[in-house]
Amino acid sequence: MDRGGRHAEAKGETMSTIRELLVELTGTVEYADRIGDDADLAASGIDSGDLVRLVLLVEQRLGVEITAEDMEGLRTIGDYERFVAERAGAGASGGA
Repeated sequence: MDRGGRHAEAKGETMSTIRELLVELTGTVEYADRIGDDADLAASGIDSGDLVRLVLLVEQRLGVEITAEDMEGLRTIGDYERFVAERAGAGASGGA
């Protein structure tokens, strides 16, 4: 029953947290609810200042480091979700 469920749960929690951060940044639940996982955040109305704030919040709340180079590949909620999942997995198995 627990097989594979933990990864899906963690993935869902990450997505939920990223959407919560979007609500915090935009001040509206509707934006986070209507944007698709693969929609470009900048093209959908988030300004560059909020994108930087999103990166800072992801770093603080989810405990991952995001470099300027990493930021170039983070355009969608799905991108953030995959990035956080990969970094969290690497941190857990990397053991520093």
